[in-house]
Amino acid sequence: MAIHRIGVVVGGGPAPGTNAVIAAAAIEAIKLGCVPIGFHDGLHWLAQRYTDEQHELTIEEVSRAHLTGGVMLGTSRTDVAADPVLLRNTVDALRKLAIDAVVAIGGDDLVRSALAIERESGGRIKVVLVPKSIDNDLAVPAQVVSLGHETARHVGVELVKNLMEDARTTGRWYLGVTMGRPTGHLTLGIGKAVSATCTVIPEEFGPGPVRLADIVDIVEGAIIKRRALGKPHGVALLSEALVERFDPAEVEELQDVDRDAQGNIRVTEIDLGRKVLNEVTLRFEKRGIKVSVVDKTIGYELRCAAPLPMEAEYARDLGFAAVRHLVGGGGGAVVTLQTGALRPVPLAECVDAATGRGRQRAVDVTSENYQVARAYMVRLEPADLADDAQVARLAAAGGFEPDAFRRHFARLAG
Repeated sequence: MAIHRIGVVVGGGPAPGTNAVIAAAAIEAIKLGCVPIGFHDGLHWLAQRYTDEQHELTIEEVSRAHLTGGVMLGTSRTDVAADPVLLRNTVDALRKLAIDAVVAIGGDDLVRSALAIERESGGRIKVVLVPKSIDNDLAVPAQVVSLGHETARHVGVELVKNLMEDARTTGRWYLGVTMGRPTGHLTLGIGKAVSATCTVIPEEFGPGPVRLADIVDIVEGAIIKRRALGKPHGVALLSEALVERFDPAEVEELQDVDRDAQGNIRVTEIDLGRKVLNEVTLRFEKRGIKVSVVDKTIGYELRCAAPLPMEAEYARDLGFAAVRHLVGGGGGAVVTLQTGALRPVPLAECVDAATGRGRQRAVDVTSENYQVARAYMVRLEPADLADDAQVARLAAAGGFEPDAFRRHFARLAG
């Protein structure tokens, strides 16, 4: 099937490098004799069967866009796969505009819409997805990094470096709640790279609910261990995704909390940092110890940053490969680059057949990557509780009697 008009659409949250994909896709389409059409605000207008919220992209418009942040076309979280009417509207609008193929730029919240559009069109509209997510959680091969992750991590590291210096200077603790859900890739990536005192992600707790008390135990234990080392300061990073694992019976706000278009809890509405801060400081105050703790959200600052040079280059490669794949007769794939070559992954493999939702990859806590990160954290470990001399030092630093210290942190021994 000849490809003449290629649509470009962005879904999900902003991520560094998105404009570089748009630019590369437009330039390569024009070079190959195709017309690139940029759709405004993701699938939002197409889902209402509007056909005027788009424009033809030109080389002049996109030639310097690859080093800019944000999303020049706008984006949305509209999920057309969840509603047959929205899906039909989208396909009808694309066919009315004579779109032969679509470059969709997004993550697990766009992948099922991309697959649904190609299927609903009977294969007459070919779709490829460029994996874009600062969360780095789309279920593609482990070695494939989602577009935007590295720049977001870099910006996060710079922010946390400043917090670490402020903590050292002022003798306080910072609790940084880092964007990224439902996995802990971004939080762990920032924490490991910057060598934060400790980093807490949902995957380390295994299946089932996560208790607020478990998180507080980890932070309290890290503060005590640092105090025993003569260090009254530190930075603990908490993944905002921990909130999604809370038991609603424990956290009242979860009963009525707003959810996004995909049904996910709007985690920014649950003040994880404040909850942990209050409980930690209260525990120390009961034992006559004053610690200064400040909570800080590390979130939207990461999404619209200008891409790092390596990520701008990576994004251009992805945009180029996406168009080449479509014009070469391909479709129904996630575009990945592995060992310097295009390796398309079928869209269907990235969608959970049972739920219809985009499949996600979690942090592998058995991997050497995680074990190295964990080895360099300051946290209470089972070995600390098995050594009588160490227990005595830690108990004194935390205002405990040794036996009470062991009982208090017995859960961490497991």
